[in-house]
Amino acid sequence: MSRRPLIAGNWKMNGLKADGIALAEGVAAKRRAEPDLACDVLVCPPFLLVSDVARAVAGSGLAVGGQDCHAKTSGAHTGDTSPVMLKDAGCSHVILGHSERRTDHGETDAQVKAKAAAAHAAGLVAIVCIGETLAQRDGGETLEVNRRQLKGSLPEGANADNTVIAYEPVWAIGTGRVASPEQAQEVHAAIRAELVKLVGETEAGKMRILYGGSMKPENAAQLIALPDVDGGLIGGASLKVEDFWAIARNCA
Repeated sequence: MSRRPLIAGNWKMNGLKADGIALAEGVAAKRRAEPDLACDVLVCPPFLLVSDVARAVAGSGLAVGGQDCHAKTSGAHTGDTSPVMLKDAGCSHVILGHSERRTDHGETDAQVKAKAAAAHAAGLVAIVCIGETLAQRDGGETLEVNRRQLKGSLPEGANADNTVIAYEPVWAIGTGRVASPEQAQEVHAAIRAELVKLVGETEAGKMRILYGGSMKPENAAQLIALPDVDGGLIGGASLKVEDFWAIARNCA
């Protein structure tokens, strides 16, 4: 089944206002110059930059997303941002369950599931992240860990229109290490097989699964060409216009 690739840039906690606007304008200029690009392109800046970035890329064809959200729409949750706030600021997507959130903030599958449900209710596409650590891979637990996280993190009502899955081998994030094409395809295929059980064969066939472990211009073509890899969740390379766009141009 044909799935339109998605190239999503996760800026993480990087960029002051001027830097973020310049980066967004640079990517937007590339997008305007290639309106027939064979993929969707998304940028996910830090919360404080979302509104500025949304204005900077308006009309370019770029989508804007948040990097996390709370499971509630409002209330006494100091320091948190609700999905409706992200929507109001110009977001169409939100990254949830990133390994850095799971590790640094102790987020559980149940919390990710609640956030994803809230994102759906607010009209946002949830990018649900899953992935194994190096110890889990070395222990032969890779497929089981990803199946368990997927099952625990995916809310009822998830479908190909409101949900994207991002497989991010934790041991490959920011380390320069990358899963081999064979390793990436094995896990992506297992995720899609699990999705068949969770959302049905039709939706599983349409749902995009991104690779999120140190994708760069040098390895993007090989990874994106894999049967079950539908784009990338890009970290470091998304902070450089030329590198990020070089990845996007590998979509066929």
